[in-house]
Amino acid sequence: MDAVTYPDDSVVSFIDENMIPFRAKFGVEPLTDDFNVKWTPTLITLDAEGVEHHRTVGFFAPEELIPSMLLGIAKVFFDTNRFDDALMNLEKLLKGYPESDSVPEAIYLRGVSLYKNTDDPKPLKEAYEKLLDKYPAGEWTKRAYPYRLL
Repeated sequence: MDAVTYPDDSVVSFIDENMIPFRAKFGVEPLTDDFNVKWTPTLITLDAEGVEHHRTVGFFAPEELIPSMLLGIAKVFFDTNRFDDALMNLEKLLKGYPESDSVPEAIYLRGVSLYKNTDDPKPLKEAYEKLLDKYPAGEWTKRAYPYRLL
């Protein structure tokens, strides 16, 4: 990723504006044990207390890395019950990177975030219907399957 993804201007800008990057060489103890790093590159999104919320392993092109990082940021907010902030990052992902491999999970998480933010189950069913339409055999469609009954 050093040759293609990290030098990309959009990636540099995104990381500068949204992340606190930390890079460790593979095999550096205790980090690789503490974070269960078995392969490079491994990118881990942590919250301010160092709790992991999202992980990617392997190469990501610039157009996939940014949506993956947006998803990671959204997961931090979701997991800490900051649903408005989670939704803001999910919307950035869905609108800015509609063809990304991160979109199905973002659609799912958006529906769950809207539900948790409003107690209205309608977004859960809408998420399932959108996933079924665009990704009928996808993992996140299968996870949203029970919401069809709402």
